[in-house]
Amino acid sequence: MNPLLNKLQPYPFEKLKQLLAGVKPNAAYAPISLGIGEPKHPTPALIKSALSDNLAGLASYPTTAGSEALRGAIAGWLERRYRLPKIDAATQILPVNGSREALFALAQTVIDPTRGDALVMCPNPFYQIYEGAAYLSGAQPYFVNSDPARNFAPDFKSVPADIWPRVQLLYICSPGNPTGAVLNLDDWKELFDLSDKYGFVIASDECYSEIFFKSEAPLGGMEAAHMLGRTGYPRLVSFSSLSKRSNVPGMRSGFVAGDAEILKKYLLYRTYHGSAMSPSVQAASVAAWNDEQHVEENRAKYIAKFNQVTPLLEEVLDVRLPDASFYLWAKVDRYSGMSDTEFAKRLYAEYNVTVLPGSYLAREAHGINPGQNRIRMALVAEVEECLEAAQRIVEFTKKLS
Repeated sequence: MNPLLNKLQPYPFEKLKQLLAGVKPNAAYAPISLGIGEPKHPTPALIKSALSDNLAGLASYPTTAGSEALRGAIAGWLERRYRLPKIDAATQILPVNGSREALFALAQTVIDPTRGDALVMCPNPFYQIYEGAAYLSGAQPYFVNSDPARNFAPDFKSVPADIWPRVQLLYICSPGNPTGAVLNLDDWKELFDLSDKYGFVIASDECYSEIFFKSEAPLGGMEAAHMLGRTGYPRLVSFSSLSKRSNVPGMRSGFVAGDAEILKKYLLYRTYHGSAMSPSVQAASVAAWNDEQHVEENRAKYIAKFNQVTPLLEEVLDVRLPDASFYLWAKVDRYSGMSDTEFAKRLYAEYNVTVLPGSYLAREAHGINPGQNRIRMALVAEVEECLEAAQRIVEFTKKLS
């Protein structure tokens, strides 16, 4: 067996399952889960129709590079969304089966395993795929703690100078999971300058980009590169997905875009990896990327939901409206120094509401676990259910007080 598998930690939801094992929740309340970030809004009819109308595609092997129609639809969306110049859909776009497997697979392409000191840098807390990708590519993860003073953006200035030459790949998530933090243009310039100096690839995970609460949409990595005059997006690979944008997590449809030279090697790897998207799913994806009305309606539902839920929770928890994404990242230790795991366990037992301990989404690095004493709440259900969960949390915290 591959010994690197022994370095992998259980997924956060497995840890949560173990935490709650043997706990009998209060039967007076119906169960409500805010634990998993799985979109619960209905899938738009236009996507379901496009999928069912193209079931004949199941009789054909798909190509790894995807259809011209899909690459063209993705390129068009990127150009409109991020005000980008014409994208070469043949060389700068690659459809993938969701951003999760693509983020993982990129490390296998980028990392030079002959270098025993290779590092993969990522924010802390983080999406656990980044850590697993680092280990299984033969590298080590290096965690950069998020800074509450910077709205939870990673503090790259804290990284020692001798670390940067070892970095081969840097994962960044903007809008962030679990914090909702969005990088600004100065943040991107800092990363691009570091990439130019040390030669590492930037993997920009942007799967929450279409769920935001301000009038201005979150800045994307390719958009920032264009604004800074970085023609061709050198050493930048951006990832996006339909799962959150279009409420189709089961369709497993996303894309990778950016530096054509990296994508050329990435396509070679994926040809062997066997990750071609079903022609039927490709057709449904074309419909999704070409339509913005359902995205605006979806965003409006999240805005209405967060505008109602956040003020309730602000009264009892250290929490605020994020820049973007569908998570609330709350500090809970005001209650007699209660840990995040104890809070989650008691809330489940007494009010049948599931939340995810923040420490499960981070690692102890540089003397702290930046997720400790925080919880992540995924407001993915309809507004009534999320409001009910918030009201139970208010009752629970008042009892603690």
